[in-house]
Amino acid sequence: MARYGIVVDVEKCTGCHSCFLACKDEYIGNDYYPTSAAQPNEGHKWIQLKEVEHGTGTKIKVDYIPVMCQHCVNPHCITSNNADAVYRRSDGIVIIDPKKAIGRKDIVNACPYGAIFWNEEKSIPQKCTLCVHMLDNGEKTVRCAECCPTGALVFGDLDDADSEISKLLVAKADKVKSFKSELGTRPSTKYIGIPKPFIAGEVILSDRQCDCVKGAKVTLKANGEDKVIEVQTDFFGDFEFKGLARNTDYTIKAEYEGYYPIELTVRTHASQNVGELVLKAK
Repeated sequence: MARYGIVVDVEKCTGCHSCFLACKDEYIGNDYYPTSAAQPNEGHKWIQLKEVEHGTGTKIKVDYIPVMCQHCVNPHCITSNNADAVYRRSDGIVIIDPKKAIGRKDIVNACPYGAIFWNEEKSIPQKCTLCVHMLDNGEKTVRCAECCPTGALVFGDLDDADSEISKLLVAKADKVKSFKSELGTRPSTKYIGIPKPFIAGEVILSDRQCDCVKGAKVTLKANGEDKVIEVQTDFFGDFEFKGLARNTDYTIKAEYEGYYPIELTVRTHASQNVGELVLKAK
């Protein structure tokens, strides 16, 4: 038996909303009993694109994180008093029964990801079904993944080592995370490249402030650790350290031949723009 899931590659997502629109097109006005009733025209976002803006000043980044039902192994939406209305299939897909869940507005608030919506007209909670009606009819993918122009969404069998999704998870294992992993829900939706803090800045020479300093050496070291990361400034004099641990103190050192080095400590409570690091001539 397959165990279905989706990998979201945040590094590829451009925030185009193609997945959101494909979901609307598939479900608005269309009943797929026994797994879903038609989605209403307004108010529902079975795929939500979370816009994450981080950094300050001239060093700003924007990432997009598609969030849908995570189809958890330990779903908070399934409780002892609603097991008849919400269930997890043997293939891992979590379904809200559109008939048995009538009037059960409490189910909406049970999801810690905010992925369940209330259909006022039909008086039922609704969410992403992972296009289970398509899969049960023999199709091999789901609408959102099928329509993603950048390949940011990959659907497949998590238990098949030869599937595209499994190979992707192995290839990028160091970047794979669960969204809100602290919840302990063990989601079947995995994320690659969830935004981490960065530290960026610019190196300036005190006696050549109109020149861009290409090739200045900038090092980064987490306090209490031995590992040192080294980069060089680009042709604008800019540098950047990406994918850093949150709430960690880092020491930055900028050096350039013929100039005194400069050193400072920065804490990554968020992404940091340290601005201009001015090196004085010897």
